[in-house]
Amino acid sequence: MLLCDAAQVAEGKLYILGGGWSITGPEPMPSAIAIKVDVGWHETEKMHHWELFLMDADGEPVMFDTPEGRQPVEVRGDFQVGRAEGIPAGSTVDFAFAVNIGPLPLPAATRFTWQLSIDGISDENWSLAFTTRPAETPV
Repeated sequence: MLLCDAAQVAEGKLYILGGGWSITGPEPMPSAIAIKVDVGWHETEKMHHWELFLMDADGEPVMFDTPEGRQPVEVRGDFQVGRAEGIPAGSTVDFAFAVNIGPLPLPAATRFTWQLSIDGISDENWSLAFTTRPAETPV
């Protein structure tokens, strides 16, 4: 997983713009998360569900007011990886995806973490922490 300004996938490859940062803002900025998953041979040909959750420094979901009421910042989707012809049995198979996120009005000088979950399983290594810069004081 990598925080970046923008990302896309073409022909199974990740294309990343402005990647590898951990400090942003304080003004809302678009961002993206580039993700490469190594799918075990026994997990190919199956449908998988992924979710990304934005958490605050206390490990609580970041919430925003929406027309439907207060909602957590979450992104989710599904994927299925096939077994390409010629790949030896038992090999892991790459799956790359990119999540582009519009500008979020996050509080200044605050720590956040994107946490990934696949099929309801999460790991401490499947997270990306970042901090928003302090707000500029008027002169």
